[in-house]
Amino acid sequence: MVDGSWHGRKQQIRSLFKPSAIRPSACINGIALAQLSTSGGSFMRQETDLFKTILVPVDFSPCSEEAFRVACQMARLCGAAVLVLHVIDTSTLAAFHRLGLLAVPSDAAPQRRRLRHHARLNVRQLLESKVAADVKIERQIVEGVPFAEIAKVARTGNVDLVVIGSYGGRVGNVDKIFFGSTAEKVVRTAGCPVLTVPLPVSASQRRSSR
Repeated sequence: MVDGSWHGRKQQIRSLFKPSAIRPSACINGIALAQLSTSGGSFMRQETDLFKTILVPVDFSPCSEEAFRVACQMARLCGAAVLVLHVIDTSTLAAFHRLGLLAVPSDAAPQRRRLRHHARLNVRQLLESKVAADVKIERQIVEGVPFAEIAKVARTGNVDLVVIGSYGGRVGNVDKIFFGSTAEKVVRTAGCPVLTVPLPVSASQRRSSR
């Protein structure tokens, strides 16, 4: 009988990664996914129901798009559904106002509508991409503090795994610093396993950094 508690899930995850029980069978973004070996020497995934729902928060930066790609690949391997979440950070509106980008506070309402409209368009592009082929995907667009909303959805939406970009991008001409700190806070508050995904480093970037 499978223990539905987080403690039970941790035991299942640990059992999957015992060196004597696994061998790499697939690789996603440098992450080796393993299958349990049977005594007969064949390899079978006996825990395909370990992750049924994968939450992937996106801010439409290259790093979060890479997280979406990884989440979709994992979903196909595990037969899981993907929940795409975009959080409209209401604190950005206050920052815009302080910077004089909003003439009066009442401008916040149309700005919210514009942000929601652009979010819907960007999410639609993700869902229509080849990356999302053959994956069951749901979407949510909410407003609030990113890490708090992500943790709330993770805890209330029967989420088994969060896949999140390790850092974010830019909104307009304003540096978006949320996802770097957001990912760390999500790790502490999500209540389920969290996989942080960096942007892959190209060979040319590796050479230039030497």
